[in-house]
Amino acid sequence: MPQVHARDLLDIAIVTLLVYQVLWLIRGTRAVQLAMGMAVLFAAYVASRVLQLTTLQWILSYLGVVIPIAMLVIFQPELRRMLEQLGRGGVFAARFGGELGREETIRLVNDVARACRVLAGRRTGALMVLERRTGLNDVVESGIKVDAQVSVQLLITIFFPNTPLHDGAAVIRGNRLVAAGCLLPLSENPHLSRTLGTRHRAALGISEATDAVAVVVSEETGAISLAQDGQLTRGLSEEELKVTLLGLLAQPAPRAPALWPWRRAPRSV
Repeated sequence: MPQVHARDLLDIAIVTLLVYQVLWLIRGTRAVQLAMGMAVLFAAYVASRVLQLTTLQWILSYLGVVIPIAMLVIFQPELRRMLEQLGRGGVFAARFGGELGREETIRLVNDVARACRVLAGRRTGALMVLERRTGLNDVVESGIKVDAQVSVQLLITIFFPNTPLHDGAAVIRGNRLVAAGCLLPLSENPHLSRTLGTRHRAALGISEATDAVAVVVSEETGAISLAQDGQLTRGLSEEELKVTLLGLLAQPAPRAPALWPWRRAPRSV
């Protein structure tokens, strides 16, 4: 049996700490789905070797050369965030809270819908993004941190015209408004109507890239719209917005596409 020295234990502890920190950094971001996809490719490579699938093994072996370079590009925001936190000494800061109960979800939906009704009546443009399963840390860091409990008065104040936070999106995580004035990726769908402004394209963009729900109040028409899964529903009333949001937020967030599409997923209640 090889002897284990204190130096070896220290080495293992440092490596474990680094892996743990990397997992914390990618948690709550789109990098989680990318990491899961890479894990699936690795599992497929191992299976191809065990089952001696020569062609599949040859293809995946070439991907193994490209993946390390691709990881540096894909995880560039997370790597930059890690270095910044190391410089600030904030490596072990807490990041996420728990999920909302049904009563808190209903209260959140009522506040968002009521604020949208008031903003729509005043023809005040607004863009609110409600985070679900996919984290929006990269979006939050592009805006101004707020970290306040959501209320009708707070949302109306955030989008008051000619204020610094009026332009941009407000990101809601749980029942807290974590940031405002955030920048969102614009949708690149070439089939969108030319009448859609930047807010609507940004709402569609974030709903295409993540499972978040975006609510838009048009500054020109006062119409309330909702973007989810790359689809835009326009002209919602306050009650329609409540019902739609409650249906999306009260149920578990959708999972990633199944590896076996012929197996039907259980229906949500």
